Amino acid sequence: MQYMSLVDKFRRIFMRRGRAIILAYDHGIEHGPTDFMDNEKSADPAYIIDIAVKLGFDGLVLQRGLAEKYYGGQIPLILKLNGKTSLYPGEPISVANCTVEEAISLGASAVGYTIYAGSGLEYKMFEELSRIKKDAVKFDVPLVVWSYPRGSKVKDEQSPEVVAYAARIALELGADAMKIKYTGDPKTFSWAVKVAGKVPVLMSGGPKTKTDEEFLKQVEGVIMAGGSGIAVGRNVWQRTDPFAIGESIKRIVYPREG
Repeated sequence: MQYMSLVDKFRRIFMRRGRAIILAYDHGIEHGPTDFMDNEKSADPAYIIDIAVKLGFDGLVLQRGLAEKYYGGQIPLILKLNGKTSLYPGEPISVANCTVEEAISLGASAVGYTIYAGSGLEYKMFEELSRIKKDAVKFDVPLVVWSYPRGSKVKDEQSPEVVAYAARIALELGADAMKIKYTGDPKTFSWAVKVAGKVPVLMSGGPKTKTDEEFLKQVEGVIMAGGSGIAVGRNVWQRTDPFAIGESIKRIVYPREG
């Protein structure tokens, strides 16, 4: 079946060691340049790509403008097709600014799309995702779904019930891999992994934690729960020494290499 072949293709490209560490860098449009102030070098996309390459991570997430100007095939690319700013005050919505075909022309090995289930505008994102899935199948490229329930009806988007719901939504809408929030402990996150079925589950790294140890404990929990890895940004490149925490993450995700 085509669907399963795309899941397998994601695993073959991004999980060559059985799990995946993806360096995410789609934050400039989502949060603005304030995210780069903790480590001003992180404002330079070339610096981010260099981190991912030197650490031997499995993939990189970029928006189209960064891929056009900085990406040179150094590492497998997930091109994020949609994005929103933090300036819009209404119900969460994120619509595409790039097509699957354009993403492939920029060197993407997979495409990514965020959905905000629970938003009053979720139907628009679901409709657009269905068209993107059709193109992903047509062009034989895996679709990674950022599944983040959010909106006036969602009181706690990291509660175990909401995260598990997010995982199931991504599965049923056709994700070939998914990025979801961490529930806070391995037991409850394992339920989210289970209801995701055969789709690889990556934890969203989220805001930079106060200490390295706090974030590394989350990574350990994901692996204990049966997760497929992490898609992390700020908890690496906002650190003064991103290479040190990157190596610590690798020792957890790839224990056989330690």
